[in-house]
Formats: sequence, structure tokens, C-alpha cells
Amino acid sequence: MQKIYAQNHAPIDFYFSQNPRDFMVREIPLYSFSATGEHLIMNVRKKGLNTLEMIKIFSNILGCKASEIGYAGLKDKAATTTQYLSINKIFAKNIEKSLPLLEENRIKILSTTYHNNKIRIGHLKANHFFIRLKKVLPQTFEKIKSVLQNIGEEGLPNYFGYQRFGKDGNNYLEGKQIARQKIRLRNKRINNFLVSSYQSFLFNQWLSLRVKIAKIFNGFSPAEILQALKLEGIHLTLEKIKTIKDQPHFFKLFEGDVMSHYPYGKAFILEDNNRLSQDCERFIERSIAPTGLLAGQKTILASAKARQFEEMFDDSCVNAKGSRRFGWVWLEELDYRHIKENAWLELEFVLPKGSYATALIEELAHKEIKVD
Repeated sequence: MQKIYAQNHAPIDFYFSQNPRDFMVREIPLYSFSATGEHLIMNVRKKGLNTLEMIKIFSNILGCKASEIGYAGLKDKAATTTQYLSINKIFAKNIEKSLPLLEENRIKILSTTYHNNKIRIGHLKANHFFIRLKKVLPQTFEKIKSVLQNIGEEGLPNYFGYQRFGKDGNNYLEGKQIARQKIRLRNKRINNFLVSSYQSFLFNQWLSLRVKIAKIFNGFSPAEILQALKLEGIHLTLEKIKTIKDQPHFFKLFEGDVMSHYPYGKAFILEDNNRLSQDCERFIERSIAPTGLLAGQKTILASAKARQFEEMFDDSCVNAKGSRRFGWVWLEELDYRHIKENAWLELEFVLPKGSYATALIEELAHKEIKVD
């Protein structure tokens, strides 16, 4: 199943290239650093390197193991990115004399402080993005502006981006083979990444189905919805269809959906009771959001009707740890400017951790973005 886009506009043509000049990411930490403690915190900017390549360079220069360097998340290679690293302060004495060598490797330490704890994976609140689109003529800008206004109000599907699936977009196929124990690679890190690519693929397929269902509910009468859902193998009573159609949000919620407090917090099952209408209002207010399954072990599963959709994209063979991921997210601090003389559109916005800025670009273009 191809990605289904939430907005209803025709495809929009523009040029997007992910490179360090036109794609920038700045990490927003989960908490303020204490300025005291055993760990040196470095705010680091890099170009043309992924996070693990950068950590390897720091490891070689500072004389420590890569595992001793803490980081909150992986950042793209084909971008200018700013993120936080932590290292035990016993290595701080080597930082000053290492600056020229770091800059030779397109790494710059912007600032330093201290904190009590090592930075761990997931210790970030959100990411701030800058993206430059090119070949955006005035009439194209007007179309994009209208779509951005809608997305700014409604949010967008939280698809995994193309970066998750490799240059040819088929990493998940090898990950599926690994998950089903048909092959196994010697490199444990690559092995795990390919399995996570398969988990991401399954999530995207589930999300595409849910967006498709949402478009059916938003575009047709209850009687037409009943027939359209039957073609998808989904059976609901006309009364239930009317109730779901009355939900105020584009993305429709079903009994048994796993909701989570937004942008982070505890998960809970959506029950078909007196609280349902209240929870639909909380969804509109952006205080909770539906989640999709990252197939694997030891994670909460949807129930009732929502589980019927979910189990189509669940693979019990995946032995990796499972989890939940927001199915719907909202842009924060959205700003944009059209530079007519260059035919550029510059976008700035904030997304919660784990969300891909390229999901917004694809929603605007209504086509999948490929790596240059």
C-alpha cells in the first residue's frame, strides 16, 4: 500500500534537495542542564556526517570508547544538524586542543556546560527544522500556503521518512527476513537497524490504511461509507458509522485505539463509553493523539475494532522490543517566507522527537520524496 496523504489538493511541483545548505535540524533538549555534575555537555553542529560517524571522530580524538559518549537521537547526514553530546568530564581536558581537528571534520562545538547524568537515547523534546524548497513560483507558493494553513490547524500523519528505508527504499525486506530468522548479519547494529526498518514499514502501512479510512468518512454519506468500508473488509453498523463521522477531527478514532498524552506521556486504551466524546475533544485540543504499533515484544496492543486494523500489520515473528508511535502530529512554531527573486520557499517549524520533516514535504508534494 502506498502512502495515503491527508490533504485533498492536487500534486504540487517544486524542487527539494536534502543537503547541508537547504536542510537544517536543531535539537531541542528534553530538560535544562544543571551546569554542574560529572558530565560535560557539548552543543555540537555538524555537516555531511551522521551522528554515529561524528561520535566515532570524537571517540578517536578524545581517547574514549564510542559507548561513553551520550546522545539523544540520530541526525541526518545530508544536513546541517545541531545536537547535544555528553562525555565524562575527565575527557574535557582534551576538548580545547581538539577544536581545529574537529573543524577539519566539519564539526563545531557551539557551547558547553555540565550535567549530572549522561544523555540517553530519547532525551530530547523536539526538533526545529529549516527547509528550503526551490522552483517555487508565485502561483505555486499560493497553493502551498493554503495547504500549510490547513496542516497548521489540523496536523498531519506521522509517517516514517524515506531515510528509514535506504537508498532504494527496500531495507525493510531484508529486515523482514531477519525478523523471521531466515538470515542474520554479523554486524549487530546493522541487523537491528534493518529490523527497525521493517517495523517502520509496517507502521506506515497501518497509517496509510487509517488515513484512507478517514478520507472515506470525511468524503461520503453514511450509506456510502457503509458500502466503501465493506470493500475494505471493514464491517460497521450504520449507527456506529454516523457516530464516528460526527467526530470533529479528520483522523477518526475507533474503540480500542491506543491513545497517548501529547507530545509525551502515558498511553491508554480508548473505550466506547461516556468518555469517548470527551477524548475526541482532547484530540482536537492536541492534548492526546492516537498511536500506531511498532511490531515487537512487550508493548501495549490496541483492542476491539482498532485491533482489527492493527493486526493486519503486526508480525509476531519480530523478537525486537515493540513500542508505540504517534500516528498524528502537529507543527509548532510554523513560519514560512517566499523569496520571489530566487523562487525559494523557506520553511521553519518544530516537530516532536522521532517525526520526519520530509513527511511534511511529501504531504505538500503529494508524492514520495527520493534521496538525490
